[in-house]
Amino acid sequence: MESHFAGFRDHYDGNARLIILRALNEQGDGRLNDSLLLKTLQTFGINKGRDYLRQQLAWLETEAGVVRTTDIGTAQIVQILEAGEDHVEQRRVLPGIAKPSRPRA
Repeated sequence: MESHFAGFRDHYDGNARLIILRALNEQGDGRLNDSLLLKTLQTFGINKGRDYLRQQLAWLETEAGVVRTTDIGTAQIVQILEAGEDHVEQRRVLPGIAKPSRPRA
């Protein structure tokens, strides 16, 4: 019998990745540090630690090619790339990242 939770982790991670990209896209320079991104995820009910965030950032950088991370001391600075902007703005749909909803009038 198939579990009711099959695929939940992929859905959960995809939503977290979209939240990260949206937060970055809202910044004038497209950048935030990992502490602010962690607080943003928590605002949306994703109460995971820094390890989880960094796993998602690594995936977004290496698997999807939509962000660039830079380590500065113990912090990470994350910058959205054009491919990430395209996903948030619905010009392109990327697998593994939740599809943004259309703006409501």
